[in-house]
Amino acid sequence: MALLTCAALLLTTQAPAGIVDVPFSVGEDAIIVDATINGRKASLMFDTGFSGAVVLDENINIGPATGVMNLRDFVGVFQAKTVKIKSLKLGQKDIDSTEMEAVQQPAANYSFSYNTHCDGIMGFEVIAHNITEINFEKKMFRFYPKSYDITKLVPDNKKTFLAKLLPTGHNSLEMSVAAANGGKMTLALDTGNAFFATTHKDVLERIGLWKTGQDAKFLKSAFVASGEVASWYARFKDMSIYGIPVPDCTWSIIDAASSSAEGDGTIGYGFLSNFNIIIDYERRRVWFDNWTGKTGNLPKAELGISAAPEASGRRMFVYRVSNGGPAEKAGIRRGDFLLSIDGHDVEGMDQRKLWKLMEGEEGSKVPIVLSRNGQLIRMELSRAYLVNDLRG
Repeated sequence: MALLTCAALLLTTQAPAGIVDVPFSVGEDAIIVDATINGRKASLMFDTGFSGAVVLDENINIGPATGVMNLRDFVGVFQAKTVKIKSLKLGQKDIDSTEMEAVQQPAANYSFSYNTHCDGIMGFEVIAHNITEINFEKKMFRFYPKSYDITKLVPDNKKTFLAKLLPTGHNSLEMSVAAANGGKMTLALDTGNAFFATTHKDVLERIGLWKTGQDAKFLKSAFVASGEVASWYARFKDMSIYGIPVPDCTWSIIDAASSSAEGDGTIGYGFLSNFNIIIDYERRRVWFDNWTGKTGNLPKAELGISAAPEASGRRMFVYRVSNGGPAEKAGIRRGDFLLSIDGHDVEGMDQRKLWKLMEGEEGSKVPIVLSRNGQLIRMELSRAYLVNDLRG
């Protein structure tokens, strides 16, 4: 068995004949890959949680609109125009783009979001019919020949794991996650989710991790494509994610029911980036090689402010102040305008950059500048853990 395990490990590092490597870069909690679509170059964030092929800034002209597509996020469904993809290439890899469409949307701050140039999103459909390795360690995709049989890999269930896709989910990578109490969830592998993992309050109620009707502490606002939704953090112990033991981890919980009847949420970049991952959708298997030696995550201290640019301009409007958090204790209110954090002007700032500024070491001091009814307010807050601890 030891010899077989060693052989299996070598298969993930030594390329068989016919492999094609495509480098990618890592932005703020995201994979960025260069692509050529209908002859036009674009940099795309790789998001296995998006079932389609490409979402592209409408300022990049790849042809006239040919249809519309319904898109689903954590809380709702919305519609966007599409363009037929006639050709798609990643590095030296030609992707069969038959029946693929690109969604084109108004310009978004993708580059600000991921701290590197980015023109849109590349979804699961691009790799669905390929045996694809996401090698976080070497920052590259590896496209294997069809003859490469992932089911022959032998995991040691310590560093390497072989997970089986569930029969649910026809355009996603749905697998099982087990809680310490034995409760089961169906969570998709989602490289586009910047968090460690995301699920819903009603899911936790269903599996007995949360008391039905109980209110969470430290509510905040999450902003997804279909709108604003309340969310909070929960810390768990002894989870099993796709068969991988995770002793301690912190998840983002959406305080609303799932928009999908099949899935309970997603496992995100915070977990996945610890692994080199081979996806064989047609054989219904996913291989995980834990290259960092880490599986879980710890909570991050924050300020308890949820803010976003107001609809009519670029000023950062405070939508929610977390109950019991540093901001509430300091007197910050919904309706205030946030001007700067720790010396950084936040006007028009992207959500991810704003989150990063608010997070830090527990007890660390952060100067804040606000505007209320035209009056400038300066204060200093201390970061704190705003997490619902469910470790028991």
